[in-house]
Amino acid sequence: MSAELPAGYRATTCPRCGGPFACGVGADRSAPCFCASFDLGAPRLAELRGRFSDCLCAACLRTLAAEPETPA
Repeated sequence: MSAELPAGYRATTCPRCGGPFACGVGADRSAPCFCASFDLGAPRLAELRGRFSDCLCAACLRTLAAEPETPA
C-alpha cells in the first residue's frame, strides 16, 4: 500500500487473512468507515473483538457477514 492515505486513515494488515488495507475508522469525514456497512450482529461482533486485536479488511468482513452465525 504505497499511495498516500486520506487524513484519519491508516495502512494496516488484516489479522484474519494477512492482507493489507486502509482502515478508515479514525477518519474525520461524513461517511462512516466501510466496516460499518457490514451487518454482523452483536454476537458475531463480540466474538471477533475477542479473537482479533485490530480491524478486519472488507473481504474478511464480507465473508463473515455471509456465514450464518453458530449458536454459542
